[in-house]
Amino acid sequence: MREMKNSGVQWIGEIPADWNVAKVKNHFNNAKEIAGVRSADYERLALTMKGVIKRSKDDSDGLQPADFNTYQIVENNNLIFKLIDLQNVTTSRVGLSPFTGLVSPAYIRLMQAGGIFPKFAEYYFLMMWRNEIFNSLGDSGVRSSLNATELLNLPVVHPNLEEQSRIVSFLDNQCSEIDTLISDIQSQIETLEQYKRSVITEAVTKGLNSNAEMKDSGIEWIGMIPSHWYVDKIKYHLKRNEPRNPGNVQVLSVYREYGIIPKDSRDDNHNVTSEDTSKYKYVRPGDLVINKMKAWQGSLAVSKYEGIVSPAYFIYNFTDEKFNKQYFHFLVRACYKEEFRRISGGIREGQWDLPAEAFENVLVLLPPIEEQNIIVDYLDAKCSEIDACINTKKEQLSTLESYKKSLIYEYVTGKKEVPHD
Repeated sequence: MREMKNSGVQWIGEIPADWNVAKVKNHFNNAKEIAGVRSADYERLALTMKGVIKRSKDDSDGLQPADFNTYQIVENNNLIFKLIDLQNVTTSRVGLSPFTGLVSPAYIRLMQAGGIFPKFAEYYFLMMWRNEIFNSLGDSGVRSSLNATELLNLPVVHPNLEEQSRIVSFLDNQCSEIDTLISDIQSQIETLEQYKRSVITEAVTKGLNSNAEMKDSGIEWIGMIPSHWYVDKIKYHLKRNEPRNPGNVQVLSVYREYGIIPKDSRDDNHNVTSEDTSKYKYVRPGDLVINKMKAWQGSLAVSKYEGIVSPAYFIYNFTDEKFNKQYFHFLVRACYKEEFRRISGGIREGQWDLPAEAFENVLVLLPPIEEQNIIVDYLDAKCSEIDACINTKKEQLSTLESYKKSLIYEYVTGKKEVPHD
């Protein structure tokens, strides 16, 4: 049994008696080297959930070549930290760069000064990130950011270099195996989600009768449709209607994955609700809600809830009984993203805006209502089956992620010991 001692660090607890506790600044230096005109000589890097990766300078975030002059140079084996917007617990926080290149000037860069291997330190800081330590530091609870000085004054525990090397080798091996399993399951989830999209697309554009006589829809990206179906403009069946917040109703959010749901039903929505919601728009069950800046990404849906949404959203009522609202929901979310991209305008992709008039003149499919009802019943049942499989896979992912988190914690804090060869 290893002899243990109190580390004096709340989020670590006990550590082996022969381990040390020091401040980060005793083992790492911070420096910011702005690239300036040399930026053209370096590749762009980014800190992601999977670590530091190469990223094209041409990625569509609106940056011009001169903008990279403000970026900072990092080198192979530097630790990179993104310690801003700490209330967002789903973003990446730390990575060890395997490259030399450029990163955002908002990142913090640490270079090894001795005594701790950078890879061991990466696992230590990953432990802090995964256990949500960074966002809980500070006297006032949740902090919006940590600066370089605060990072350098954080405590770090570590064994001698020989044991660090054993821990790093062990965790590299174990985490690699876990990551392979995670990647396989993620691929299975993607396959299931793609299958679900294809099932929906086939049903809402071709119907359920494979022997039906077909005709050209006149809509290029849809092609042939059953000959007894109609095509009509949205404006003949929906009308924009946006009453103001009546008070005492919940805030709703539009998700690409889930449609319209109560904002407080998930913890991964970091859009801040205004303190004054008097100008928010009132949504009734059965209304179509559109995030006009992200409709081309699928951020529109028929709501099952009463509530309010951002003043920037569009709200439409169905004006007749020609549509099963859930059929319309399936149709526009599955098949119309590229069309909404085409008719949206703006200087940058992230600021594209869907004009109401252009949306209202979009052509949509209109099967007989009885057939729409049958299609909806089929898709509700089929999608429930697929979603159940996806949820099982996601539970497996969660289990693996939890195991990986606990594994890193136990070994970088000395709760478990890597056996000697």
